[in-house]
Amino acid sequence: MQRQQFETTLRSRIVEAAEALNQSGVSFATFDTARCNEQFWNLTEKGGFQLKAGITPAQGIRDIFENGHKYAFECATAMVIVLYKGVLDSILESEFNRIFADMLLYDWHYDSDLKLIQEQGSHKAVPGDILYFNNPDVSPETPEWKGENVVKLREDSFYGHGIGIRTAEGIIDSLNRHRRPGATTSAYLTNEVIYPDFAYLSQFAPEGNREEELALSPSQEHPPRIHASIGGRQYIRA
Repeated sequence: MQRQQFETTLRSRIVEAAEALNQSGVSFATFDTARCNEQFWNLTEKGGFQLKAGITPAQGIRDIFENGHKYAFECATAMVIVLYKGVLDSILESEFNRIFADMLLYDWHYDSDLKLIQEQGSHKAVPGDILYFNNPDVSPETPEWKGENVVKLREDSFYGHGIGIRTAEGIIDSLNRHRRPGATTSAYLTNEVIYPDFAYLSQFAPEGNREEELALSPSQEHPPRIHASIGGRQYIRA
């Protein structure tokens, strides 16, 4: 499978994972009130989920979707969970368990093998991309509404944890209801786009589905990338 074919598959799985998480019964929570199924995860002091010894990453991720009522977390963690589930459904489970061992779910913390890439140009985003709506005039009473990480599902359909599946206007309306008194600046879609490194992850696809040529030469479609640290997130910047 060529990189483009693998990208199509993984993007579809990311969309499916977002829709499944929306139906799973998981709840929104701040880090202070986060909860998890303690048969699979240990709840850290900061509100993260550390995989328990003897539990595989695949088992831990699947349980979130199967026993969603036992879980509550904020929107950035939800995005990482969706990405992990999409990857799990696109590559060999044995490889998933190997490269994502000792999994920790906490905010934008993720295993380096997920290799998220950040670009600018949300107007060019396609299904499976992660986008961000900013709410600059958020009320100090509800700081958790300062913005919303979302998965693009279709042309004007987005999944945001705690908001659900809505249009861009619907997400903006939800955020605007949590602005400070007298606010005049509307929430808006930022220009940031995030997605996993499809070329890298394709090597872990089932036999016959991985691309034969993993290394992309500088003359190919994608230019060289550099590692960058932006806020608390690790990216490969295109």
